[in-house]
This record gives sequence, C-alpha cells and structure tokens, in this order.
Amino acid sequence: MSKWNVGLAIALGLPLLVGLGCNNSSIGGESLDDAGVGEDLTPPPPPPIPGCTGACVVNTSCPSAMGPTTITGTVTIPSGLLPLYNAKVYIPSGTSIPPAPVSGATCDRCDAVSSEIASTTTDINGNFVLNNVPSGSNIPLIIKVGKWRKVITLPAITDCTTTKLAAADTRLPRNQNEGNIPRIALSVGSADAMECILRNKKLGLDDKEFTTETGTGRVNLYAGANGVTKFAANLNGGAAFTAAAVQPAKSWWDDINNWTKYDIVMLSCEGNELMTYKSPQALQNMETYLGMGGRVFASHYHYGWIKNADATKQQIQKVVTAWNPTAGPDPATENVDTTTAKGTALADWLMLPAVAGSTQRGKLAVGGARYSVASIDPKLTQRWVYYPPATGNPIPQYFSFNAPVGATARAQCGRMVFTDLHLSGGGTAPYDTSPNGGTFPTTCSSTSLSPQEKALIFMLFDLTNCLTPIVG
Repeated sequence: MSKWNVGLAIALGLPLLVGLGCNNSSIGGESLDDAGVGEDLTPPPPPPIPGCTGACVVNTSCPSAMGPTTITGTVTIPSGLLPLYNAKVYIPSGTSIPPAPVSGATCDRCDAVSSEIASTTTDINGNFVLNNVPSGSNIPLIIKVGKWRKVITLPAITDCTTTKLAAADTRLPRNQNEGNIPRIALSVGSADAMECILRNKKLGLDDKEFTTETGTGRVNLYAGANGVTKFAANLNGGAAFTAAAVQPAKSWWDDINNWTKYDIVMLSCEGNELMTYKSPQALQNMETYLGMGGRVFASHYHYGWIKNADATKQQIQKVVTAWNPTAGPDPATENVDTTTAKGTALADWLMLPAVAGSTQRGKLAVGGARYSVASIDPKLTQRWVYYPPATGNPIPQYFSFNAPVGATARAQCGRMVFTDLHLSGGGTAPYDTSPNGGTFPTTCSSTSLSPQEKALIFMLFDLTNCLTPIVG
C-alpha cells in the first residue's frame, strides 16, 4: 500500500484525543482594542483536529506555483458503479469524530450549523476538490450523504501538495464494517422489486445487510401483498418476513413506533391500491413520520397513501391536484424536468459516460410505465420526470415533496418520493421479478442497471440527503 492509501477508521475505533504532538502554529489573528495598547497579539491556536499528529495546521501561505494543500477524489455509490452527486466531504474539527448518525426519523437539514476545518460537496461527476486542508499525520476525512457515512484516516498530508484518493477509499460503505448505512424498512410487492436494486450488483449493499426486523442488517424486509415472503435458505436461514399488510389483524403500519425507528421506508408496488391493508391510522402514521424527518420512497399503487388520506385531518393529499389513472405507452420515453437545479443535475448526470443513462439530454427511456397522476402542485412538489403526451398536459412520473406539507421551509424535516414507474418490474428490459411465493434474493434476476434504475438511485440519494427547500 502506498503512503497515500487510506485505511478505514470508523469513529468507534479511533483514539480521539487532541493535542498529540500537534503544532500550534498561527492561523488568523486578533485586532487591537480601542486603546491599542496592552493587547495580547498572540494569534489563537488552530482548531483541533481529531486524532491528528504532526503539524496539524492549515498552511495558508503556499506558493502560488504549488497551490494550496488539497485532497481530491471521486465519491461513488457502494457498488462503485455510479458517481454520486452532492455528497459532503469534510475534515471535522473538535476533540473527536462526530458520533455515528442515530437511526430513526430525525430532522436532518442542510442549513444545520456544523464545525469543519475544510468542507466541500461533489459535482455531478462525483468529483471533489477539498482545498486548504491541514497537513500532518492521521488526518480524518468524512464522506457523508444524509445517514450514509464513511470515515477514513489519511496517513500523511504534506503542505502545498495535492493528494488524490483511491476509488476504493471514496465509495460509500457496502456493509456496516465499512461505515454507516441508513436503516431501511422495505415492503416488497408483486409488481416491483426495489429490494433487488439495493443489492451488491446494483446499488451495492452486501446481502448480509438484508435481514428481518429482528436481525442486525440495515435493510429489513417486510412482506407486502402477493410478493416475496421469505429469505432463501442460505440467507438468514430462510426466515420469513414480518407481514406489513395483515388483515383483519392490525397491520404493521398501524403502529407509529414501527415507522419512526427507520430512516427510510420503501414501498414496492403491490399490484393494486389494497387500501383494506392501510387503515386511517396507517395513513396518518405515514404523514406523522414524514413530519418528524422520515423519508419515504413509494412505487405506483402506493399512491393510495396520498390519494386516500383524510382531507379533514391530513395535508399530504394536497401535493396532487388531479388524479387520472389511465393507460399509456409502455415502454416510453420520458422527459427529465430541467427547470430546476436538481432536475438539471439529473439530466446532466444521466448523460455522463460513467452513467450511460441517456443518449439524449433530458430524455429517459423507461419500462413498466404507469399513468396515475394528472397534475401536482408546483409550490409543494419537485417534478423530476414526466411524460409529454402529444396533446394535453404533461403527466408527472417522478416527483418529491417535503414535509410537513404546507409548512414553512424552515419547519420541514421529511421528504417523500413517488414514482409512477415500476422500477424493476414490467416493461421489456431484463427487470427483476418478485413472484408470489418466491424467496429473496433468488428472484433478483438481472445484474445490469436499467436507465430508470439509475435515475432511481440518483433520487434515492437525494431523498436520503439533508433536506433542502423545494424551489420551483
């Protein structure tokens, strides 16, 4: 391993004491008081860097020919197959590495105050340039997207040089040994198979991270209607999933405590609305969960959570202004909405050679397309992808909204993404299947990512990232 190779340093394993050989060279200075006399002109010490040894300071006087002390790299999804846009990369300050994210619904906002020595975000290529970093040994670096987090230690950083990190060091964690992964509840269905997209040959999570709710994996699988019901014999001993939809008994969704222990809830299409499984209490629980900072990704017929909400008690139904379930072309070529900054980023990202998700900017080829929503409220929602009919209004296919719905931007904490596409079922491409009575992961047939699955991954990481206001 070269001297620039990076070793993992998960926060729990670091001896995080400050001042171990650190040089307190000057950074900045202080002004004279009004009298101009008797003032201590000694500059303050630099902010502490957790676990650092050696110089441990930022050199702000590098020769122009050399440039500042810099770290570069490319952040990717856990599989390493796709670059990751808008990931935060930073060197923390303080006496210790920030603690691991707490599982469950929490208010994670991008405008939250934090303390860093140096900080940046990745561009659409997943690339980052972190300037004015400290020199020394054992410099900690954190890569973060919401509650996805990887902590690495840089063995040695030299003044006024650029250090490029290896690709293996800057991909997000595939398992808990490599870093932090959000806790995900995923309800499987009969017409979609979101569980397959999260695996090692696509998004990249190791199969050992898929367990029942009583297991230690970060993705807990639940049985929706008519889909996969249990693990294969060689995974978790063939254990059966907890049933999310139980009738006439009380469903899993009826208890708010089931929701709030998860960072993300993913709902695969069940082939019908099946509202007998989704009580008024369950509908209210989803809205409550979103308002607390929860994140939800829902596919096709799970529009029922929005459409059937109680208008006298809930606000969520306001995001859709007209419903019109109807037939449409499948497969289809959809438009990416480039009227927003994030939509523009998605369109550009899909065109990257490393992504190869589109052959024409602003276009997305999809299979398993459905047409349920006629229009959405542009003040409450972000439209990502839509179908442009020859006549009539565009039909939203992907959209997201922040919660509580209708609250001021500074009062919102949660987010939901709805897709009217079957992300991994139907169409003509080799999508994964989840037949009734099958087992996971044997029903995950395809190994390549379709264009719409790539778009889903982009939006999934946007969903899990810190919350930004909806800007129309």
